[in-house]
Amino acid sequence: MHLNRAGFIKAFRFCLVGTILGLMGLAASASPAAAGKYASIVIDADSGAILHAANPDSRSYPASLTKVMTLFLMFDELDAGRFKMDSMLPVSAHAAAQAPSKLALEPGDKISVRNAVLALVTKSANDVAVVIAEAIGGTESGFAQMMTRKAHALGMRNTTYRNASGLPDLGQMSTVRDQATLARALIGHHPGYYKYFSTRQFAYEGQVITTHNRLMLRYPGADGIKTGYIHASGFNLISSAKRGDTRIIGVVFGGATGASRDKHMGQLLDKGFAKLKRGETVEVAEAEAESDDMPNIDELVAAAQSAKAPAKPSGKIVLKAPPAKKVAMRAPSRAASNDDDDDDDEAVGDADPSSWSIQVGAFSEYRPAHKAATDAAKKLGGLVSKGSIDIDKAGAAKKPVYRARISGFNEDQARAACKRLERAGKSCKLVNPNA
Repeated sequence: MHLNRAGFIKAFRFCLVGTILGLMGLAASASPAAAGKYASIVIDADSGAILHAANPDSRSYPASLTKVMTLFLMFDELDAGRFKMDSMLPVSAHAAAQAPSKLALEPGDKISVRNAVLALVTKSANDVAVVIAEAIGGTESGFAQMMTRKAHALGMRNTTYRNASGLPDLGQMSTVRDQATLARALIGHHPGYYKYFSTRQFAYEGQVITTHNRLMLRYPGADGIKTGYIHASGFNLISSAKRGDTRIIGVVFGGATGASRDKHMGQLLDKGFAKLKRGETVEVAEAEAESDDMPNIDELVAAAQSAKAPAKPSGKIVLKAPPAKKVAMRAPSRAASNDDDDDDDEAVGDADPSSWSIQVGAFSEYRPAHKAATDAAKKLGGLVSKGSIDIDKAGAAKKPVYRARISGFNEDQARAACKRLERAGKSCKLVNPNA
């Protein structure tokens, strides 16, 4: 077999990194993001022309980007007249049992289609995703088959869905190219409903729920669409931004953190708008990640020689999976047996896993826990916009404990919130994300 110089260098780098990872004892523990699952793409929303691509057809787990397809099918149903925005959807035991992030719905509850849509685009509520799935498909598995058929009809040839939420499933795979195709189709087919992805916050039964899509809040022209995270995927994001009459769509898989992913996406969008202005496009079938998205080879070699990992990986792709968190009580009944497939505590529904929470009480029933969290949120006033109510169910099935929490803060915000509540005579406990 003959290799040209570029092919030889690529093969050599691949072999070298694999060898070094083995020497460092990280091959078995690295997340897919660490194992080279970074991928990104930017396209012109009007023409579909590719403005940037890095590993566009590399398959990985979409995580909560899955909910874009869940909503696409609901929008189809709304257009067909089978549902209305004020239609009430029943909550099953299966839906209520989903892992957080969730609205903490209970079996027998009902939620309107409008609130269901808002819960998915802001809180990325896994219980609500299943409510929609069962309302349309009868069962979640039946709905997943509908999702896959729709994906293939849209040209998403490398995508398979197994559930409606994006919770871990080894068979649920997609690519950044396919997710860009989905976003473009949703904007084109359902422009009237796409506006919901611009929602910054909404109120639900006393909760003030703020979007997880922080890039949308600060990038000029951004108006959606969805974040995603599980251990196995890293931090994923679909973004769309418009300047004048020009709209572009970007997708990133495998970010090391939510903040670095958002920063990288902003850079990609900037480059995309600049290329369109110059009339440039780039058509590729498969591309390597840009150099600043790859681990530093010199650091890896030095680390292997010293038998320890580098203190600060220079690239956006880290070599070590984040530390496991003590979330056994929060896992759903169908939790995966492999820790690599479990979701981070706050990150199951896309919140940054480094976020802090405050706990304002623990109760034997859901409703008093919800009331305590709601009352605390009212006391916090403007501070509550930094987080959202999260009723954490723990303990044995026969004797559950509902922990009333507000999550999504950084450490300073969490401490400030507790001080305000304590001054008002309310109990408050900090919940460290690494506890």
